[in-house]
Amino acid sequence: MKAWSDFFITRTASLLGTRTHRSGRSGRRRRIFTVVGLTSALITVGALVSAPADASTQLANGSFETPVVTVGSYHRFSAGESIGAWTVTTGTVDLSGAGLWETVDGVQSLELNGNTPGAISQRISTLPLTKYKVSYWLAGETIGGPSVKTGQVLVNGQVAQNFSFDITGKSRPHMGYVPMEFTFLSLGTSATLQFATTTTYAYGPVIDDVKVDSCLLILCLS
Repeated sequence: MKAWSDFFITRTASLLGTRTHRSGRSGRRRRIFTVVGLTSALITVGALVSAPADASTQLANGSFETPVVTVGSYHRFSAGESIGAWTVTTGTVDLSGAGLWETVDGVQSLELNGNTPGAISQRISTLPLTKYKVSYWLAGETIGGPSVKTGQVLVNGQVAQNFSFDITGKSRPHMGYVPMEFTFLSLGTSATLQFATTTTYAYGPVIDDVKVDSCLLILCLS
């Protein structure tokens, strides 16, 4: 992409320079200023397009593989405790070990209800005035009610998406995960992403493979 933008800048300047030569001395001065301004603008755009490191949100532990939980079991985390880069903000949540139930990516995933409704959050780096896509996979703990698990995703404390999942016909070996996604516009250099259950019982929604991608780097349709 960088090579393309450099070629485009050089080619545009070359074409405008040819027209400058035919316009006379005063016209040449105006054209030179035009080329400089256009080149500066295109260099700025090129820098944004060709700098994926700057556009990265650096979201970590999106598949909840850290810390490692005992195989076939789960570990309960309470408010104030950390799950890798995530922090439990309210209530309790359960991190599943390998083999406890089906996962999407890796061998662990997270239930947002421990013995109380819970929530987790993570602060991520962003670019101002840039749109981001959040994607994740949603299921629910199948061994207890209610049948429909509900929750929310919040960005900077504001509800960005409400979600629900029906466990009817599902089981731990066949959780029936569904893909979820939404976009948000960042106004600053960071954003706080939070997943929270609105299910009041002990068996709640399960999430896995959380990702945040900049719309500078991917095509966002919404």
